[in-house]
Amino acid sequence: MRTNRRIRRMERNRKKVPVLNLTSLMDVFTILVFFLLANSSSSEVVTAPKQIKLPDSVVETKPRETLVILVGTETVLLQGQPVITTAELLEDEQGPIPAIAERLELLERNIIGISTKAAIASQEITILADKTIPFKVLKKIMSTCTDSGYGKISLAVTQKAPKS
Repeated sequence: MRTNRRIRRMERNRKKVPVLNLTSLMDVFTILVFFLLANSSSSEVVTAPKQIKLPDSVVETKPRETLVILVGTETVLLQGQPVITTAELLEDEQGPIPAIAERLELLERNIIGISTKAAIASQEITILADKTIPFKVLKKIMSTCTDSGYGKISLAVTQKAPKS
Protein backbone atom coordinates (compact mmCIF):
# COMPACT_ATOMS: atom_id res chain seq x y z
CA MET A 1 0.00 0.00 0.00
CA ARG A 2 2.76 2.40 0.83
CA THR A 3 4.29 2.16 -2.58
CA ASN A 4 0.93 2.63 -4.15
CA ARG A 5 0.26 5.81 -2.19
CA ARG A 6 3.72 7.07 -2.86
CA ILE A 7 3.42 6.41 -6.59
CA ARG A 8 0.02 8.14 -6.72
CA ARG A 9 1.33 11.18 -4.85
CA MET A 10 4.36 11.45 -7.14
CA GLU A 11 2.10 11.22 -10.19
CA ARG A 12 -0.14 13.99 -8.83
CA ASN A 13 2.76 16.32 -8.13
CA ARG A 14 4.58 15.69 -11.37
CA LYS A 15 4.40 18.79 -13.60
CA LYS A 16 2.90 18.16 -16.97
CA VAL A 17 4.37 20.02 -19.95
CA PRO A 18 1.63 21.53 -22.11
CA VAL A 19 1.76 20.57 -25.76
CA LEU A 20 1.41 23.40 -28.25
CA ASN A 21 -0.60 22.62 -31.37
CA LEU A 22 1.34 24.25 -34.19
CA THR A 23 -1.04 23.28 -36.99
CA SER A 24 -3.66 25.90 -36.17
CA LEU A 25 -0.99 28.53 -35.57
CA MET A 26 0.54 27.87 -38.99
CA ASP A 27 -2.91 28.09 -40.59
CA VAL A 28 -3.48 31.53 -39.09
CA PHE A 29 -0.10 32.81 -40.28
CA THR A 30 -0.66 31.39 -43.77
CA ILE A 31 -3.99 33.18 -44.07
CA LEU A 32 -2.40 36.38 -42.78
CA VAL A 33 0.41 36.19 -45.36
CA PHE A 34 -2.05 35.63 -48.22
CA PHE A 35 -4.19 38.54 -47.03
CA LEU A 36 -1.19 40.88 -46.88
CA LEU A 37 0.05 39.78 -50.31
CA ALA A 38 -3.35 40.29 -51.91
CA ASN A 39 -3.90 43.74 -50.42
CA SER A 40 -0.39 45.17 -50.57
CA SER A 41 -0.45 46.15 -54.26
CA SER A 42 -3.95 47.66 -54.32
CA SER A 43 -2.99 50.89 -52.57
CA GLU A 44 -0.66 52.47 -55.08
CA VAL A 45 -0.11 56.18 -54.46
CA VAL A 46 1.89 58.41 -56.76
CA THR A 47 4.29 60.47 -54.69
CA ALA A 48 5.79 63.65 -56.04
CA PRO A 49 9.48 64.36 -55.50
CA LYS A 50 10.40 67.15 -53.11
CA GLN A 51 11.69 69.44 -55.87
CA ILE A 52 8.25 69.57 -57.57
CA LYS A 53 5.36 71.56 -56.12
CA LEU A 54 2.06 70.25 -57.46
CA PRO A 55 -1.06 72.42 -57.64
CA ASP A 56 -3.78 71.80 -55.04
CA SER A 57 -7.14 70.27 -55.91
CA VAL A 58 -10.00 68.33 -54.40
CA VAL A 59 -9.59 64.82 -55.79
CA GLU A 60 -12.13 62.09 -55.22
CA THR A 61 -10.72 59.18 -57.23
CA LYS A 62 -7.50 57.35 -56.49
CA PRO A 63 -4.75 57.31 -59.13
CA ARG A 64 -4.36 54.26 -61.37
CA GLU A 65 -1.08 52.66 -62.32
CA THR A 66 0.08 54.48 -65.45
CA LEU A 67 3.22 55.72 -67.13
CA VAL A 68 4.55 58.79 -65.33
CA ILE A 69 6.07 61.89 -66.92
CA LEU A 70 7.75 64.14 -64.36
CA VAL A 71 8.20 67.74 -65.52
CA GLY A 72 10.60 69.49 -63.18
CA THR A 73 12.12 72.94 -63.35
CA GLU A 74 15.28 71.49 -64.92
CA THR A 75 14.51 68.17 -66.66
CA VAL A 76 11.66 66.03 -67.96
CA LEU A 77 11.70 62.41 -66.79
CA LEU A 78 9.69 59.55 -68.30
CA GLN A 79 9.42 56.57 -65.94
CA GLY A 80 12.39 57.95 -63.98
CA GLN A 81 14.71 58.31 -67.00
CA PRO A 82 15.72 61.80 -68.19
CA VAL A 83 14.39 62.60 -71.65
CA ILE A 84 14.89 66.32 -72.33
CA THR A 85 15.62 69.49 -70.37
CA THR A 86 12.86 71.95 -69.58
CA ALA A 87 14.92 74.80 -71.03
CA GLU A 88 14.99 73.04 -74.42
CA LEU A 89 11.20 72.66 -74.29
CA LEU A 90 10.73 76.35 -73.53
CA GLU A 91 13.00 77.39 -76.43
CA ASP A 92 11.58 74.91 -78.96
CA GLU A 93 8.50 76.22 -80.79
CA GLN A 94 7.58 73.04 -82.72
CA GLY A 95 4.66 70.85 -81.62
CA PRO A 96 5.54 67.23 -80.87
CA ILE A 97 8.66 66.38 -78.90
CA PRO A 98 10.64 63.63 -80.70
CA ALA A 99 12.60 62.60 -77.57
CA ILE A 100 9.43 61.79 -75.62
CA ALA A 101 7.85 59.99 -78.60
CA GLU A 102 10.98 57.83 -79.01
CA ARG A 103 11.06 56.99 -75.31
CA LEU A 104 7.36 56.01 -75.35
CA GLU A 105 7.96 53.76 -78.35
CA LEU A 106 10.98 52.21 -76.62
CA LEU A 107 8.89 51.49 -73.51
CA GLU A 108 6.23 49.77 -75.62
CA ARG A 109 8.84 47.51 -77.22
CA ASN A 110 10.73 46.66 -74.01
CA ILE A 111 8.00 45.62 -71.60
CA ILE A 112 9.50 44.32 -68.35
CA GLY A 113 7.32 43.20 -65.49
CA ILE A 114 3.60 43.04 -64.89
CA SER A 115 3.21 46.64 -63.72
CA THR A 116 4.85 48.08 -66.85
CA LYS A 117 2.76 45.81 -69.06
CA ALA A 118 -0.45 46.94 -67.35
CA ALA A 119 0.55 50.61 -67.52
CA ILE A 120 1.34 50.44 -71.25
CA ALA A 121 -1.77 48.39 -72.05
CA SER A 122 -3.99 51.01 -70.40
CA GLN A 123 -2.65 53.72 -72.77
CA GLU A 124 -2.75 56.21 -69.89
CA ILE A 125 -0.16 58.73 -68.79
CA THR A 126 0.05 60.75 -65.59
CA ILE A 127 1.94 64.04 -65.78
CA LEU A 128 3.50 65.38 -62.58
CA ALA A 129 4.43 68.96 -63.36
CA ASP A 130 5.74 71.74 -61.17
CA LYS A 131 3.13 74.48 -60.85
CA THR A 132 5.61 77.06 -62.17
CA ILE A 133 5.89 75.28 -65.56
CA PRO A 134 4.06 77.22 -68.31
CA PHE A 135 1.02 75.54 -69.84
CA LYS A 136 2.47 75.70 -73.36
CA VAL A 137 5.15 73.20 -72.25
CA LEU A 138 2.49 70.88 -70.84
CA LYS A 139 0.47 71.28 -74.03
CA LYS A 140 3.47 70.15 -76.12
CA ILE A 141 3.97 67.12 -73.88
CA MET A 142 0.26 66.21 -73.99
CA SER A 143 0.11 66.53 -77.79
CA THR A 144 3.19 64.30 -78.11
CA CYS A 145 1.55 61.68 -75.87
CA THR A 146 -1.67 61.84 -77.89
CA ASP A 147 0.27 61.45 -81.16
CA SER A 148 1.99 58.37 -79.66
CA GLY A 149 -1.36 56.71 -78.93
CA TYR A 150 -1.79 57.64 -75.26
CA GLY A 151 -5.21 59.30 -75.27
CA LYS A 152 -5.93 59.28 -71.54
CA ILE A 153 -3.80 61.93 -69.86
CA SER A 154 -4.05 62.84 -66.18
CA LEU A 155 -2.42 65.76 -64.42
CA ALA A 156 -1.29 65.00 -60.87
CA VAL A 157 -2.29 67.38 -58.11
CA THR A 158 -1.92 67.52 -54.36
CA GLN A 159 -5.11 66.46 -52.60
CA LYS A 160 -6.54 68.96 -50.19
CA ALA A 161 -9.53 68.58 -47.92
CA PRO A 162 -12.86 69.55 -49.50
CA LYS A 163 -14.59 72.61 -48.07
CA SER A 164 -17.64 71.60 -46.06
